[in-house]
Amino acid sequence: MSEWDDMPGSAGNPAAHVLAVVNQKGGVGKSTTAVNLSATLADGGKRVLLIDLDPQGNATSGYGLDKNQREQCVYDALLNDVPLSQLIEPVGVEGVFMVPSTIQLAGAEIELVSAFSRESKLKQMLEPVKGDFDFVVIDCPPSLGLLTINALTASDGVLIPVQCEYYALEGLSKLLESVRLVKTHLNPGLEVFGVVMTMYDARTRLSQQVVEEVKDFFGERVFDTVIPRSVRLSEAPSYGQPITIFDSSGRGSEAYRQLAKEVMARV
Repeated sequence: MSEWDDMPGSAGNPAAHVLAVVNQKGGVGKSTTAVNLSATLADGGKRVLLIDLDPQGNATSGYGLDKNQREQCVYDALLNDVPLSQLIEPVGVEGVFMVPSTIQLAGAEIELVSAFSRESKLKQMLEPVKGDFDFVVIDCPPSLGLLTINALTASDGVLIPVQCEYYALEGLSKLLESVRLVKTHLNPGLEVFGVVMTMYDARTRLSQQVVEEVKDFFGERVFDTVIPRSVRLSEAPSYGQPITIFDSSGRGSEAYRQLAKEVMARV
């Protein structure tokens, strides 16, 4: 029996939904979304595994795990064939578990180049544990390299955070082309699950214009929920807490709760 089997949820669920949180632009709220969506999905009674696939380890520190104190991380599953079950650990939020990242992962892009089935390593290591969770959320690095390709190959859907700023759509055509190629050659079931607008400032016409522009581009794939620009959301990672704990009644918490409801409804 695995260490998370005594947690409430739907263990043994073969249809765990795997979402890759992807945008090759940095600073768009990707890790913030991965951390807080996992927490609010758990608040909704779901059992969630968060995989930090970013060498920067922002999702890892966002849950208060010390990146410098980890003897093993997701790197060891990808390159050293350590079973993922040995790397999963609780994060102090009921229903949420994590496979952490460390700076060691920075070398994985190069080392994976010569690996057998290099694009499918994450998918293979996920299979034995997927049934223990309702959702698997993968926080991807801000690039379209082999780590992100692994996440896309392992996922059912792509969740794209888009910041409400000029050039919001810049580079997204390259991301969508990568999704199309992975869908064609590696993962026929892959879809764009949804687009979430982040850092929205209701006081500015710019934010409203960007939302309209992204909706014109993505249509109904854009979630109704927008994530506000919030000092509390920015502060929460430095305290190692999701926004639902750091500021449970604030605008950021409410926004991510609404996003979680939309995600569960789409699944």
